[in-house]
Amino acid sequence: MTEGTLLSVRNLSLQIARRDVGVVKDVSFDVAPGEIFGIVGESGSGKSLATRALVSLLPPVIRKIAGTIIFKGRDITAISEKDLRSLRGAEIGLVFQEPMTSLNPSMTIGRQLEEGLALHTQDTPSVRHEKILSMLGRVGIRDPERALDSYPHEFSGGMRQRIMLASVMLLKPALLIADEPTTALDAVIQRDVMELMVELTKAEGTAVLLISHDLPMVARYTDRIVVMEKGSIVEAGTTEQILERPQHPYTRKLLSSLPVRGEVRSIDTTSAPMISARNIVVDYPGRKSFLKKGEPKRALHGVSIDIHEGEVVALVGGSGSGKTTLGRTIAGLVKETEGQVLFQGRTRDHDWRDYRLNCQMVFQDPYSSLDPRMTILALVEEALRLVPGIERAAKMKRAYETLDEVGLSADFALRYPHELSGGQRQRVAIARAIARRPRFLIADEPVSALDVTVRAQVLSLFSDLQKRYGFSCLFISHDLGVVEQVADRVIVMQDGRIIEQGDRNTIFDTPKEAYTRRLLSAIPALDLNETGGVKLKWRLEA
Repeated sequence: MTEGTLLSVRNLSLQIARRDVGVVKDVSFDVAPGEIFGIVGESGSGKSLATRALVSLLPPVIRKIAGTIIFKGRDITAISEKDLRSLRGAEIGLVFQEPMTSLNPSMTIGRQLEEGLALHTQDTPSVRHEKILSMLGRVGIRDPERALDSYPHEFSGGMRQRIMLASVMLLKPALLIADEPTTALDAVIQRDVMELMVELTKAEGTAVLLISHDLPMVARYTDRIVVMEKGSIVEAGTTEQILERPQHPYTRKLLSSLPVRGEVRSIDTTSAPMISARNIVVDYPGRKSFLKKGEPKRALHGVSIDIHEGEVVALVGGSGSGKTTLGRTIAGLVKETEGQVLFQGRTRDHDWRDYRLNCQMVFQDPYSSLDPRMTILALVEEALRLVPGIERAAKMKRAYETLDEVGLSADFALRYPHELSGGQRQRVAIARAIARRPRFLIADEPVSALDVTVRAQVLSLFSDLQKRYGFSCLFISHDLGVVEQVADRVIVMQDGRIIEQGDRNTIFDTPKEAYTRRLLSAIPALDLNETGGVKLKWRLEA
């Protein structure tokens, strides 16, 4: 361990017990005090296991077979469990991907924040109370006193992640391990949380070990990175060097998978729209109490949109903007309070059965939308169940053809959803949606849960299918990089209202609204170079 190094990992190797399968192989890296260090890789690369080994939080089936972990001059692989408990939280803090699973749903925020202070400090209850209120204010919680008596479910995802960050930073750790801390958040909240984390850690001199598959985010915030593939480090160096001059084929593959602007298509907008939503209002019932009925909450305020034949319209906005509610309302999964939906110029209710056959939906999480008890073939065949005049043999033939179109061979037909990867499951969800050859498709965050290379494959597949069958599409996403690749037109929503809309290039190049500019400033513009690297230029920044 060199002088000035906070953490030194040498030749760390992990394997699955009883199977002798290596999942982390000979990993070595150093982190300096106050440095932001990144570990990049896709799911299954071993990056999360390697970092969990630093504080002995490995799953029971994983064991360490070699390597040393030196933190502040101590080999923490050789210390007792009691010493490890005093190290976790006080010296090494952890922020995980999903704050809802990290925060205890049965405990108030105040009790959870006080827990670490009570365990690791000698502060009196009044001093702990003041520290907690101060930290909640620093992380942007508007009413800290009220938040202390609230529960995690009463906060949005971004607020929960802020609270999780507050609980870690209260103890002023020397090292913060952030494992995919913003994956589940939209672009604006993602940037807010990252800026907050950087601000807090710089103020306390805390080093950050940032684990992510989000290359632009890593590029923005880290000083040095290592790239992991299949448990091994394949490339290491400064962030700028690796992004601009990648040496390893895997790094170049990751960089080439980042979304880039698609070609401009010619869409006929003079004819009648395929889908028209007119003045859609949606109210959700308020929370009931023993004595009175709660006030309804308005999710959509008179929203109107048109989608023409063959057009891909992207609906973007932060969490809570109403974009998913609008998509579900158009699909008929949410009942509108006011307004109407027209399909090919007629009200949707004119022939509800025809509309439902011609309007299909791809959901964000394919695992929850696919029946785990059905084979892949049966799942795709099910989409054809109500199609008139199609026999059993023809259904099976169409199902196999559709699986082939989405890149799944006949070998997948008799498998079950749990036997497929996330990308393969999303291909099945797309196959179910297009098997009927619908006129209109709603894709609700279809690639947000996927790794960068799998996401690129699914987006390419989606574009190919859309060109082949010409279906209209409402593409709902908070990832503007993805939107820039697939959309013809962009609609921006905030607080249940449309605040800006226009063709893709106009919205991305000359946005008018401050909120749209804020959304776009959270994603980079990419310039590819001859060496397979990228130059990241942050939009709308001087």
